[in-house]
Amino acid sequence: MADRSKTHGDLSWAELLTRDLEGSKKFYKEVLGWEMANMPMEQGGDYIVLKAGGRAVAGMMPMPPMVPKEVPTHWQTYITVDDVDAVAKKAQQLGATLIVPPRDIPKVGRFSTFQDPQGGVINVITYLKK
Repeated sequence: MADRSKTHGDLSWAELLTRDLEGSKKFYKEVLGWEMANMPMEQGGDYIVLKAGGRAVAGMMPMPPMVPKEVPTHWQTYITVDDVDAVAKKAQQLGATLIVPPRDIPKVGRFSTFQDPQGGVINVITYLKK
C-alpha cells in the first residue's frame, strides 16, 4: 500500500475544526470508537490525534480564533502534493481563490487552502521528508 503522505494527489488527512472540542471528542469517541491522543500545538492548546486500531487516521482541533464566527464546525480534507507553493500558484492561475497562502506547520510540513472556481474548498500539503 502506498504511503499517502508521499503520493501526489492522494487524500492523506482529514481534520475537524470544531467550536465545541469536548462535545466533538465525546461524540466521535462514542459513535466511531476512536482513540484520542493530545498533541501540544506550538501556538498553545492541544491538537487531538484520532486513532483507529492504534493508527492515526484524522485530527481535531478548536476553531482558530481568526475564523469568522459564522463559519460552523466542519471537516476538511488534505491532499498530498509534491510542491505546495507550485500547486497554490497553479490553482490561482486557474481561477481559485487563495484562502490560506502556503505556510509551514512546524514538524509536519507545508500547506495551503484554496477555493476552486466552483466553490469547493480544499487543503494541499507537502509533508516533511522522514
